[in-house]
Amino acid sequence: MNKIIALLKTRKFWSEFLTMTLGMFVAAAAVNYFLVPSKIIVGSITGLSIVLTNIFGAIGFNVKLSVMIFIINAILLVLAYFLIGPEFGIKTVYTALILGPMIDIWEAILPVSKLIEPGNASVMNDPWFDLLCFVLILSMSQAILFRINASTGGLDILAKIVNKYLHFDIGTSVSVAGAIICCTAFAINPVRLVIIGLIGTWINGIVVDFFTASLNRRKRVCIISNDYETIRKYIINDLHRGCSLYDVKGGFHEDSHVEIQAILAKNEFSDLMGYIRDNNLHAFITAGNVSEVYGLWKTTHHGKDEVEVLRQ
Repeated sequence: MNKIIALLKTRKFWSEFLTMTLGMFVAAAAVNYFLVPSKIIVGSITGLSIVLTNIFGAIGFNVKLSVMIFIINAILLVLAYFLIGPEFGIKTVYTALILGPMIDIWEAILPVSKLIEPGNASVMNDPWFDLLCFVLILSMSQAILFRINASTGGLDILAKIVNKYLHFDIGTSVSVAGAIICCTAFAINPVRLVIIGLIGTWINGIVVDFFTASLNRRKRVCIISNDYETIRKYIINDLHRGCSLYDVKGGFHEDSHVEIQAILAKNEFSDLMGYIRDNNLHAFITAGNVSEVYGLWKTTHHGKDEVEVLRQ
């Protein structure tokens, strides 16, 4: 209990809490305005909820989509607790359970009926455009959540269950779970829309990878300079980053130098280049993009150093 209270007092917790709320609010808009009206079923718990609400509605038992999403996510969270273990954090519980209510909020703010022109079947009136809008908006939301080690719940929980008991790797588990959900659409959709949903599930994975890589991108910088000590102090004291020093030997003149290597955020790399330029430091610099960093990553928040472990 003391650990939970301490966590609630941190700026990081509330910052991530706000990020999760905004991310799920964006995801709910994608579902409400593009996925539901088009009746395209992609590999997600929302897609399964659409199928079930249509089936129940056909037999005279009407259930709101938001309620169905809430029920399925709640069931999955209970199953995960017993089948996987109690290691799911509060992030997964929170994001999994607020999607349904947020869909209701969007519908109250701007009913989807106002966006569908008379005679049209959906907002874009074309399943491919509806799919494209849904995937782009949802993928951005997912990438933001993945960046703070959160997720939209639902399919991720199902994939972990498949991973544990069928021994598939997690990527294959997500694909298998998504494909199974897409195939449930045969109950309410023609074959053409089911195929569109399967393609959408595949595109969603590709776009999420793209956005995730873009958000996580950092610069691996290699600097050879006689002023390496000045540059080293700037990286450590001003940018608050670590760096490594290597003794290198030139191949042309065979003279000895010291090379500095550091992993920097994009804005820090820009600051470093400006510092080198403004102080007329002579240096040979190469830089490349790095989308994954594992291990300790030192961050600075309002003058306080914190160390977090990246798992991207």
